[in-house]
Amino acid sequence: MTESITKRVAGLDWPSIQQALDEQGFAAFPPLLRNDECRELIGMYEVESHFRTRIDMARYRFGIGEYQYFQSPLPPLLQELRVSFYPRLAETANRWQTQLGREAVYPPELAQFLERCHEHGQTRPTPLLLKYEAGGYNCLHQDMYGDVFFPFQVVFVLNQREKEYAGGEFLLVEQRPRAQSRGHAIALEQGAGLIFPTQHRPVQGTRGTYRTTLRHGVSTITSGTRYSLGLIFHDAQ
Repeated sequence: MTESITKRVAGLDWPSIQQALDEQGFAAFPPLLRNDECRELIGMYEVESHFRTRIDMARYRFGIGEYQYFQSPLPPLLQELRVSFYPRLAETANRWQTQLGREAVYPPELAQFLERCHEHGQTRPTPLLLKYEAGGYNCLHQDMYGDVFFPFQVVFVLNQREKEYAGGEFLLVEQRPRAQSRGHAIALEQGAGLIFPTQHRPVQGTRGTYRTTLRHGVSTITSGTRYSLGLIFHDAQ
């Protein structure tokens, strides 16, 4: 029998992931979604009933491409991903809060966190599918959508790099205080994912812990069509 999403997420090397998040601010993990699950998600893109909003990125000067936000209820695959990743990442989120001298505020379960979002008028789901064709790209940005937001996101690439598209590396740029920014270009296999900060991360310096700001985007797709899944844990206003 095929392992459930929940078991696959639990089976990731979480000590190494947590270490990578603490040391470099992001963590890639090997393919977690099967080929048929990736194709299922890609196939949803043209089914209007799955989504609440479609965004033409060029219209808003976000880049070139488009994306769609899922509507409630989320597809079971997506809901299981969101519920399974959240508790592990909440542990790191609370640890980061403590390192920055703040209260650990993230509850252990996603449902509890979403209640807080809803209390602040944030009721619209935020997981999304993104589609880029040749020449497309995504400008550096952050995804907050309201006063309440979760400090981590997860992105999955859904089709095959160098076979179905070229280019399109995930970009992560860290703005360090009183220093030049540092950038990372990360290429992912089909079904693999990346955990990264929504807004900032703690960094240990010679005078204690300080905070750096991060933004993310996608480099230019040079050929083909690239699909990805964005897993955001807070809801939007």
